[in-house]
Parts: sequence; C-alpha cells; structure tokens
Amino acid sequence: MATVGGLENEAAKRKERLKALRKKKQGDVEEPDDLEPPTKKAAVAEDDEEARKPVFKNYTPENENLKENRVPKPELASIDDHIQEQLQAAKPEPVVEEVDLVNLAPRKPDWDLKRDVASKLEKLERRTQRAIAELIRERIQSGEDSGDLLSAMNAATQASSQPVDSDED
Repeated sequence: MATVGGLENEAAKRKERLKALRKKKQGDVEEPDDLEPPTKKAAVAEDDEEARKPVFKNYTPENENLKENRVPKPELASIDDHIQEQLQAAKPEPVVEEVDLVNLAPRKPDWDLKRDVASKLEKLERRTQRAIAELIRERIQSGEDSGDLLSAMNAATQASSQPVDSDED
C-alpha cells in the first residue's frame, strides 16, 4: 500500500497539472517540463498524430490528402428477393374456390326443430303403417263387405307408396 506521504505527493502533482491545464485553456502558455515525465510526452505525441487523423464516413472532403481517410461505403445486401418470398408466403390461399349458393341461403327458422323431430316421425310412421295393416287384417277376418275391403287395401298401398305430406314448405 502507498503511504500517506506518497498519496500527498501524488495529490500535489495532480493539482499542479490541473493548474497548468487551466492556464493553457485561458491562453497563458507556460508548460513546466517537470510536470510530466519525458517518456509520457513522447507517447502522447505519437497518439496525437494518430488521433488527429480524421475519418470521414458520410462526408467527402475536397482536399486530396483528406480523401485518403474516407471510409468506403459498405455494400448493402439486396433484400428484394427475400421480401418477395415473404409476401408470397403471407398471401392466403383460397379455401373454397366456388361459392355454393345453397349453403349461403338462410335456413328457415324451424329447421332445427324439424331435424330433432325427424327420427321420432320415422318411428311414428312405421307404427302407423303397422296399425293400418292390423286394421285391414281385422276387417278381412271379420268378413265385412268385400268392396270396403278392396278400398281399404288400395288406400293402404297408396299411403305406403306416397310420402306423407309434411309442413316443410
């Protein structure tokens, strides 16, 4: 560790250097040689030459000597192809090419009720046909008028061949 005396010496040197910088800034050019060691002065002189070379990125100097310090413009990569690929990938493909007008037409308000009742109506239609067949058999067995029997048979066959009218309209 540095001793207290060593720290005081360093603080005094620092104060002298600050005073010299203030004087230099104000216009008084008195540089005492004993403030900085000669090796440091030589290193600072070399750095000053290198640090003072300007580098031009966006400015084109008129002086020929300074044009050597100009940084060449970087070549930008072409992104047009990449952008076109992105745009092609982003376009949505049509899901349905042709529009089916039947699917677009609004349904009647009671379509869901008819759908729910359709299976029950099928069962009921079968039971009705069985009941008609039983009635016809009973009439045949009872020996009623043959004219009535013939008309009942025709009615039963017509009922089974023709669909039952419903309120779908």
